[in-house]
Amino acid sequence: MKYVVCVPDGCADEPVAELGGLTPLQAASTPVLDSLAARGEVGRAAVIPAGMPPGSDVGNMSILGYDPVLHHTGRAPIEAAALGLHLRPDQIAYRCNLVSITDDGTPEGVMADFAGGHPSTEAAAEVIRTLDAELGGDGIEFHPGVGYRHIMVAPRDLVEADCTPPHDLSDKPAVRPTGPAAPRLRELMEASRAIVGPSGLGATQVWLWGQGSQPRLPSFTATHGVRAGMVTAVDLVRGLGVLTGMDVVAVEGATGWYDTDYEAKRDAALAGLGSGADLFVVHVEATDEAGHAGDVEQKVAALEAWDHRILAGLVEGLHTMGPWRLLLLPDHATPVRTKTHTADPVPYLLVDSAVDGPGGTYTEPGVADLPVVPGHQLLGRLVGAEGT
Repeated sequence: MKYVVCVPDGCADEPVAELGGLTPLQAASTPVLDSLAARGEVGRAAVIPAGMPPGSDVGNMSILGYDPVLHHTGRAPIEAAALGLHLRPDQIAYRCNLVSITDDGTPEGVMADFAGGHPSTEAAAEVIRTLDAELGGDGIEFHPGVGYRHIMVAPRDLVEADCTPPHDLSDKPAVRPTGPAAPRLRELMEASRAIVGPSGLGATQVWLWGQGSQPRLPSFTATHGVRAGMVTAVDLVRGLGVLTGMDVVAVEGATGWYDTDYEAKRDAALAGLGSGADLFVVHVEATDEAGHAGDVEQKVAALEAWDHRILAGLVEGLHTMGPWRLLLLPDHATPVRTKTHTADPVPYLLVDSAVDGPGGTYTEPGVADLPVVPGHQLLGRLVGAEGT
């Protein structure tokens, strides 16, 4: 048996006026997804446990079968693991976004772009290395990541701060951190302006958030009984793979943006499953980025790309390997109206190649009246029902 987990990040949404009151999932042309849903099981999953922030760290941890209530320690330390950083007990990590804040005459300014103009990884890395050289020291370290997403390692005594994710502030006042560690954090963020602003990236400074100590997650194989691989362009998801001992595959052209190479991710999954992996996770960020940008057209396009550039060839390839099962769901909703994550339950799809399920429609309205299941239980259902 082969297993695939498909994560169209943030694809769930609300009815959109520009789409005649349809959601992007309803408006998109997705014949392969529709046919899978018609013979599978659709439902609603709470990937964000009650009271937890609706972040990709929480949602993807749920999708991989780990209860965030038990295992979550913060977003940044997961991403640090993707960069090969092993935090000591006296260290924490902060997510370090390159952002663009415009001056509107208020002390805070406005968060004009939480992604700092989406700089290239190479260009951004040069700026982050300069930040480390000029602002690092006394336990502060800046480490380059991917695109606008980077990491700052800090002493543990800087953990106590209330920080707002920059994507929650799009077009809103850029409210700085508060709490005991806030003065030092604000000092670093302000000092970064002299380095980031003149760099030509399109960003104006760094934004620090998502702090925590590194979690200790049980291995994926020991937890679920299968060997697993993963492909993603996002350090957060990659970090979860690293922390759980999955085989994280890097593919050329995986960007974490609209232009990501969908086919390369599909082919990486089939290659991994063909060379020993029992389960493979395919994660694509484009739907989430479109939601944050409030870009309805790009969100629909990304869903359609999922269908004809990944699912079509993926299903065809799986059929050549024998029986298979597939789980598809996002890690949270990212409505284009609000441009940020919500904790609402999301639609899920479970398909077994050998068994016809009750069938349904994989859209938000299509599952609206169904009971909500804990998201972290779905992975176990995917791999645990074999032979029953």
